[in-house]
Amino acid sequence: MSTIRSFIRREPVLIIAALAALLSCILVPPDAEYLGYIDFRTLALLYSLMTVVAGLRGAGVFSTLAHGLCLRATTARSIGIVLVCLCFFSSMLITNDVALLTFVPFAVVVLGMANRKQELIRIVVLQTVAANLGSMLTPVGNPQNLYLYSFYDMSMGDFFSATIPLWVLSLVLVVAGCFTLPNAHFSAFLGEEPGISRRLLTIYLVLFGVCLLTVVRVLPWPAMLAIVIVVLLVADRKVLIKADFMLLLTFVVFFVFAGNLARIEAVDHLLKTLLAGREYLISLLASQVISNVPAALLLSSFTDQARALLQGVNVGGLGTPIASLASLISLKLYSHSEGAHTGRFLGEFTVVNVLLLALLSIVVFLL
Repeated sequence: MSTIRSFIRREPVLIIAALAALLSCILVPPDAEYLGYIDFRTLALLYSLMTVVAGLRGAGVFSTLAHGLCLRATTARSIGIVLVCLCFFSSMLITNDVALLTFVPFAVVVLGMANRKQELIRIVVLQTVAANLGSMLTPVGNPQNLYLYSFYDMSMGDFFSATIPLWVLSLVLVVAGCFTLPNAHFSAFLGEEPGISRRLLTIYLVLFGVCLLTVVRVLPWPAMLAIVIVVLLVADRKVLIKADFMLLLTFVVFFVFAGNLARIEAVDHLLKTLLAGREYLISLLASQVISNVPAALLLSSFTDQARALLQGVNVGGLGTPIASLASLISLKLYSHSEGAHTGRFLGEFTVVNVLLLALLSIVVFLL
């Protein structure tokens, strides 16, 4: 029972989605059309990218980058800018959750060494919003982007026209937030620079390029998946099981749930009517309750307004801690740090997120 309770606490979105999918299966009994629900291209890309990024992380790429940049910071403000911008820029390639898993623990260690823990809450909060907003730029930045890019068969031009303006403004706002940090002297001994396995780095950069060829629709996804699996079986097979399989399963059950809802005429009509002309607002609000990845999976079946939905679920990653599952990663990592003040963290997190959500939404409506 303790194992079951632990699993439920760890994967609440998956559990709720699975229950919803099972209920929908009662209303729409399983048949041959179920296979058409599953976006195998998105699942294959997600799996491949997760394994490649896990490999790059294991090769020491990100820790070496962070170490080198932090050595050049001399004030609390400059170290904050480095740590936050690492999350912002890296997330657009390695996803928001991996950026936070990599650089939030690094921030905890560095600030602890420098005896500057009073800045930790603000820096981690800014790292969190930076990862969520920086990841919106590219199709591979987060799961909802990858899914919507594939689902709507968007061109790169259409995708970037929706994300670049908000991404640039987000960068300005996030860096401005860093200037609220004190300009006090900063000094910490970070030890020797971590090493990088050049062999693994080369392999994973090539595999990342293979994944990007599939993203831009040059290489078919079955070929990409085969290349990634075969190469890793030979070069680094342990990485093949480091993907987030619970996230992949969450996608599958949401595909079933959304597919069944679309076949229930009354529900289909209701959701299409609700979304019409309000795609941005509804997706933003839905993200606050069920998080932005499930919101994208659910709502995409009921609207053809890809741009508004894409912007809504990305800005919708701000707000409540569950609006983006990546935010829960930061909360957990911070709460486990020595001397953590979780209440203060949540208070500052809420203020910063609501302010940025409001500012970005104003810009969306003006545009």
